[in-house]
Amino acid sequence: MSVNAQTVERENLGLTAIPQQPSIGAEIPGIDLRLPLTDELREQVRRLLLRFKVLFFRDQDITRAQHIDFGRKFGDLDVHPLVQADEPIIQAISAERFRKSAASVKAYTNRWHSDETFRSVPPIASILRAIEVPDIGGDTLFADATAAYDGLTDEVKERIEKLEAVHSLAHGFAWYKSQKWEQLNSQYPPVTHPVVRLHPDTGAKVLFVNSVFTSHIVGLDQAESEGLLAHLNAQFTRPEYQVRFKWRKGSLAFWDNRASQHYGVWDFGDATRELERVTIKGQLPQR
Repeated sequence: MSVNAQTVERENLGLTAIPQQPSIGAEIPGIDLRLPLTDELREQVRRLLLRFKVLFFRDQDITRAQHIDFGRKFGDLDVHPLVQADEPIIQAISAERFRKSAASVKAYTNRWHSDETFRSVPPIASILRAIEVPDIGGDTLFADATAAYDGLTDEVKERIEKLEAVHSLAHGFAWYKSQKWEQLNSQYPPVTHPVVRLHPDTGAKVLFVNSVFTSHIVGLDQAESEGLLAHLNAQFTRPEYQVRFKWRKGSLAFWDNRASQHYGVWDFGDATRELERVTIKGQLPQR
Protein backbone atom coordinates (compact mmCIF):
# COMPACT_ATOMS: atom_id res chain seq x y z
CA MET A 1 0.00 0.00 0.00
CA SER A 2 1.45 3.36 -0.99
CA VAL A 3 1.98 5.93 1.74
CA ASN A 4 1.20 9.60 1.15
CA ALA A 5 -0.23 12.54 3.05
CA GLN A 6 -3.80 11.53 2.23
CA THR A 7 -3.52 7.88 3.25
CA VAL A 8 -6.13 6.78 5.77
CA GLU A 9 -5.33 3.74 7.89
CA ARG A 10 -8.36 2.33 9.70
CA GLU A 11 -7.75 -1.38 10.21
CA ASN A 12 -11.51 -1.87 10.69
CA LEU A 13 -11.56 0.18 13.89
CA GLY A 14 -12.04 3.77 12.81
CA LEU A 15 -8.78 5.47 13.81
CA THR A 16 -7.18 7.58 11.09
CA ALA A 17 -3.42 7.79 10.52
CA ILE A 18 -2.04 10.60 8.38
CA PRO A 19 1.56 9.82 7.35
CA GLN A 20 3.98 12.73 7.77
CA GLN A 21 6.83 11.22 5.75
CA PRO A 22 7.11 8.08 3.60
CA SER A 23 9.38 6.22 6.04
CA ILE A 24 8.37 7.35 9.53
CA GLY A 25 5.73 9.29 11.45
CA ALA A 26 1.94 9.59 11.39
CA GLU A 27 -0.51 11.98 13.00
CA ILE A 28 -3.52 10.37 14.69
CA PRO A 29 -6.50 12.75 14.78
CA GLY A 30 -9.92 12.12 16.26
CA ILE A 31 -8.95 10.42 19.51
CA ASP A 32 -9.47 11.86 23.00
CA LEU A 33 -6.81 10.55 25.38
CA ARG A 34 -8.76 11.81 28.40
CA LEU A 35 -10.94 8.74 27.87
CA PRO A 36 -9.69 5.25 28.77
CA LEU A 37 -8.58 3.25 25.75
CA THR A 38 -10.65 0.20 24.93
CA ASP A 39 -8.71 -2.95 24.16
CA GLU A 40 -9.61 -2.54 20.48
CA LEU A 41 -8.33 1.02 20.34
CA ARG A 42 -5.19 0.07 22.22
CA GLU A 43 -4.48 -2.65 19.67
CA GLN A 44 -5.12 -0.20 16.82
CA VAL A 45 -2.65 2.30 18.26
CA ARG A 46 -0.09 -0.47 18.81
CA ARG A 47 -0.33 -1.63 15.18
CA LEU A 48 -0.02 1.91 13.88
CA LEU A 49 3.03 2.46 16.09
CA LEU A 50 4.70 -0.61 14.60
CA ARG A 51 3.90 0.62 11.10
CA PHE A 52 4.99 4.26 11.49
CA LYS A 53 7.53 4.07 14.39
CA VAL A 54 6.28 7.34 15.89
CA LEU A 55 2.72 8.62 16.33
CA PHE A 56 1.68 12.24 16.94
CA PHE A 57 -1.42 13.34 18.83
CA ARG A 58 -2.60 16.98 18.93
CA ASP A 59 -4.73 19.02 21.33
CA GLN A 60 -4.72 16.52 24.18
CA ASP A 61 -5.66 18.36 27.38
CA ILE A 62 -4.74 15.51 29.70
CA THR A 63 -3.50 15.32 33.27
CA ARG A 64 -0.38 13.56 34.52
CA ALA A 65 -2.56 10.72 35.75
CA GLN A 66 -4.15 10.33 32.31
CA HIS A 67 -0.71 10.43 30.69
CA ILE A 68 0.40 7.63 33.00
CA ASP A 69 -2.77 5.63 32.37
CA PHE A 70 -2.27 5.90 28.60
CA GLY A 71 1.29 4.64 28.91
CA ARG A 72 0.27 1.73 31.11
CA LYS A 73 -2.05 0.49 28.38
CA PHE A 74 1.09 -0.58 26.51
CA GLY A 75 3.12 -2.09 29.33
CA ASP A 76 4.66 -1.49 32.73
CA LEU A 77 6.26 1.92 33.16
CA ASP A 78 9.86 2.49 34.15
CA VAL A 79 11.70 5.18 36.08
CA HIS A 80 14.76 6.87 34.61
CA PRO A 81 17.68 6.46 37.05
CA LEU A 82 18.47 10.19 36.98
CA VAL A 83 14.93 11.34 37.77
CA GLN A 84 14.57 13.00 41.16
CA ALA A 85 10.95 14.07 41.59
CA ASP A 86 7.83 13.57 43.70
CA GLU A 87 6.31 11.63 40.78
CA PRO A 88 9.35 9.68 39.51
CA ILE A 89 7.41 7.74 36.87
CA ILE A 90 7.09 11.08 35.02
CA GLN A 91 10.37 12.41 33.63
CA ALA A 92 10.45 16.18 33.16
CA ILE A 93 12.30 17.32 30.02
CA SER A 94 13.06 20.84 31.14
CA ALA A 95 15.04 23.43 29.20
CA GLU A 96 15.80 25.21 32.45
CA ARG A 97 17.46 22.12 33.89
CA PHE A 98 19.62 21.61 30.79
CA ARG A 99 20.63 25.28 30.75
CA LYS A 100 22.41 24.77 34.08
CA SER A 101 25.07 22.83 32.20
CA ALA A 102 26.03 23.82 28.67
CA ALA A 103 27.82 20.48 28.40
CA SER A 104 24.54 18.62 28.94
CA VAL A 105 22.96 20.28 25.91
CA LYS A 106 25.85 19.30 23.67
CA ALA A 107 26.28 15.82 25.15
CA TYR A 108 22.65 14.70 25.28
CA THR A 109 19.93 16.96 23.90
CA ASN A 110 21.58 17.85 20.61
CA ARG A 111 22.57 14.33 19.57
CA TRP A 112 20.73 11.45 17.95
CA HIS A 113 19.92 8.67 20.41
CA SER A 114 17.58 5.91 21.52
CA ASP A 115 16.42 6.19 25.11
CA GLU A 116 18.33 4.41 27.86
CA THR A 117 20.25 1.89 25.79
CA PHE A 118 22.69 1.79 28.72
CA ARG A 119 20.18 -0.60 30.33
CA SER A 120 20.52 -4.32 29.75
CA VAL A 121 16.83 -4.18 28.78
CA PRO A 122 16.19 -0.81 27.09
CA PRO A 123 12.66 0.64 26.91
CA ILE A 124 10.12 -0.47 24.32
CA ALA A 125 8.70 3.02 23.83
CA SER A 126 8.27 6.50 25.26
CA ILE A 127 5.36 8.97 25.30
CA LEU A 128 6.32 12.64 25.51
CA ARG A 129 3.76 15.38 26.26
CA ALA A 130 4.16 19.12 25.69
CA ILE A 131 3.38 21.28 28.73
CA GLU A 132 4.79 24.59 27.47
CA VAL A 133 6.77 25.11 24.28
CA PRO A 134 8.34 27.99 22.34
CA ASP A 135 6.36 29.76 19.63
CA ILE A 136 9.28 29.09 17.28
CA GLY A 137 11.84 26.30 17.53
CA GLY A 138 12.23 23.42 19.94
CA ASP A 139 11.11 20.78 17.45
CA THR A 140 11.99 17.10 17.80
CA LEU A 141 13.30 15.06 14.89
CA PHE A 142 12.79 11.31 14.64
CA ALA A 143 14.75 8.92 12.41
CA ASP A 144 13.80 5.46 11.15
CA ALA A 145 16.38 2.94 12.40
CA THR A 146 15.11 0.27 9.99
CA ALA A 147 15.61 2.56 7.00
CA ALA A 148 19.04 3.48 8.40
CA TYR A 149 19.98 -0.20 8.31
CA ASP A 150 18.41 -0.85 4.91
CA GLY A 151 20.38 2.05 3.42
CA LEU A 152 23.75 0.51 4.28
CA THR A 153 25.77 -1.20 1.58
CA ASP A 154 25.75 -4.99 1.45
CA GLU A 155 29.43 -4.93 2.44
CA VAL A 156 28.75 -2.94 5.62
CA LYS A 157 25.69 -5.06 6.46
CA GLU A 158 27.81 -8.20 6.25
CA ARG A 159 30.54 -6.61 8.35
CA ILE A 160 28.25 -5.62 11.23
CA GLU A 161 25.85 -8.57 11.20
CA LYS A 162 27.39 -10.38 14.19
CA LEU A 163 29.05 -7.46 15.96
CA GLU A 164 28.17 -6.22 19.43
CA ALA A 165 28.61 -2.74 20.87
CA VAL A 166 29.04 -1.45 24.41
CA HIS A 167 26.47 1.02 25.75
CA SER A 168 27.22 2.95 28.91
CA LEU A 169 25.42 5.36 31.24
CA ALA A 170 28.80 6.88 32.11
CA HIS A 171 29.50 7.51 28.41
CA GLY A 172 26.14 9.19 27.90
CA PHE A 173 25.96 11.19 31.11
CA ALA A 174 29.59 12.08 31.72
CA TRP A 175 28.42 15.68 32.25
CA TYR A 176 26.08 14.70 35.06
CA LYS A 177 27.28 15.29 38.59
CA SER A 178 25.47 13.94 41.63
CA GLN A 179 26.12 12.40 44.99
CA LYS A 180 24.44 9.31 43.52
CA TRP A 181 26.87 9.08 40.58
CA GLU A 182 29.06 6.33 42.03
CA GLN A 183 25.97 4.36 43.01
CA LEU A 184 24.46 4.80 39.54
CA ASN A 185 27.62 3.65 37.80
CA SER A 186 27.63 0.56 39.99
CA GLN A 187 23.92 -0.08 39.41
CA TYR A 188 24.17 0.39 35.64
CA PRO A 189 27.53 -0.98 34.47
CA PRO A 190 28.29 -1.02 30.72
CA VAL A 191 26.24 -3.53 28.71
CA THR A 192 26.56 -5.02 25.24
CA HIS A 193 23.84 -5.06 22.59
CA PRO A 194 23.88 -6.35 19.03
CA VAL A 195 24.79 -3.68 16.47
CA VAL A 196 21.96 -5.04 14.32
CA ARG A 197 18.84 -5.77 16.32
CA LEU A 198 15.86 -7.83 15.15
CA HIS A 199 12.60 -6.06 15.96
CA PRO A 200 10.58 -8.59 18.00
CA ASP A 201 7.18 -7.58 16.57
CA THR A 202 7.92 -6.75 12.93
CA GLY A 203 10.92 -8.99 12.24
CA ALA A 204 12.75 -6.04 10.66
CA LYS A 205 16.49 -5.55 11.09
CA VAL A 206 17.29 -2.37 13.01
CA LEU A 207 20.53 -0.42 13.35
CA PHE A 208 20.97 -0.31 17.12
CA VAL A 209 23.86 2.01 17.96
CA ASN A 210 23.65 5.68 18.87
CA SER A 211 25.90 8.67 19.41
CA VAL A 212 25.04 9.20 23.09
CA PHE A 213 25.32 5.83 24.83
CA THR A 214 27.34 3.61 22.46
CA SER A 215 31.00 3.85 23.48
CA HIS A 216 32.67 1.29 21.22
CA ILE A 217 32.29 -1.89 19.19
CA VAL A 218 33.52 -5.09 20.79
CA GLY A 219 36.57 -6.70 19.19
CA LEU A 220 37.72 -3.71 17.14
CA ASP A 221 40.65 -1.45 17.93
CA GLN A 222 39.84 2.12 18.89
CA ALA A 223 40.40 3.69 15.49
CA GLU A 224 38.40 1.04 13.64
CA SER A 225 35.58 1.19 16.21
CA GLU A 226 35.37 4.98 16.07
CA GLY A 227 35.38 5.00 12.28
CA LEU A 228 32.66 2.37 11.97
CA LEU A 229 30.48 3.98 14.65
CA ALA A 230 30.83 7.36 12.94
CA HIS A 231 29.65 5.81 9.67
CA LEU A 232 26.71 4.02 11.29
CA ASN A 233 25.61 7.01 13.38
CA ALA A 234 25.74 9.23 10.29
CA GLN A 235 22.90 7.21 8.75
CA PHE A 236 20.47 8.80 11.21
CA THR A 237 21.34 12.29 9.98
CA ARG A 238 19.98 11.61 6.47
CA PRO A 239 16.80 13.67 5.91
CA GLU A 240 15.09 10.94 3.88
CA TYR A 241 14.94 8.79 7.03
CA GLN A 242 13.54 11.57 9.23
CA VAL A 243 10.35 13.31 10.28
CA ARG A 244 10.27 16.65 12.12
CA PHE A 245 7.60 17.37 14.72
CA LYS A 246 6.63 20.90 15.73
CA TRP A 247 5.29 20.89 19.25
CA ARG A 248 2.21 22.72 20.42
CA LYS A 249 0.86 22.73 23.96
CA GLY A 250 -1.09 19.49 24.42
CA SER A 251 0.81 17.58 21.72
CA LEU A 252 2.07 14.05 22.36
CA ALA A 253 4.67 11.97 20.55
CA PHE A 254 4.65 8.21 21.06
CA TRP A 255 7.71 6.47 19.60
CA ASP A 256 8.98 2.92 19.28
CA ASN A 257 12.40 3.09 20.93
CA ARG A 258 13.43 -0.16 19.25
CA ALA A 259 12.91 1.19 15.72
CA SER A 260 13.77 4.89 15.92
CA GLN A 261 16.09 7.56 17.25
CA HIS A 262 15.29 11.16 18.12
CA TYR A 263 16.98 14.54 18.41
CA GLY A 264 15.69 17.52 20.40
CA VAL A 265 16.58 20.71 18.54
CA TRP A 266 18.02 23.38 20.85
CA ASP A 267 17.32 26.48 18.73
CA PHE A 268 14.94 28.43 20.99
CA GLY A 269 17.32 30.55 23.06
CA ASP A 270 15.93 31.53 26.45
CA ALA A 271 12.33 30.52 25.68
CA THR A 272 10.50 28.04 27.91
CA ARG A 273 10.29 24.42 26.78
CA GLU A 274 8.76 21.99 29.26
CA LEU A 275 7.72 18.45 28.38
CA GLU A 276 6.97 15.31 30.39
CA ARG A 277 7.63 11.72 29.46
CA VAL A 278 6.59 8.25 30.52
CA THR A 279 8.65 5.27 29.43
CA ILE A 280 7.48 1.71 28.82
CA LYS A 281 9.68 -1.12 30.11
CA GLY A 282 11.58 -2.99 27.48
CA GLN A 283 12.70 -6.26 25.99
CA LEU A 284 16.15 -7.79 25.76
CA PRO A 285 17.57 -6.89 22.31
CA GLN A 286 18.05 -9.96 20.10
CA ARG A 287 19.66 -10.46 16.73
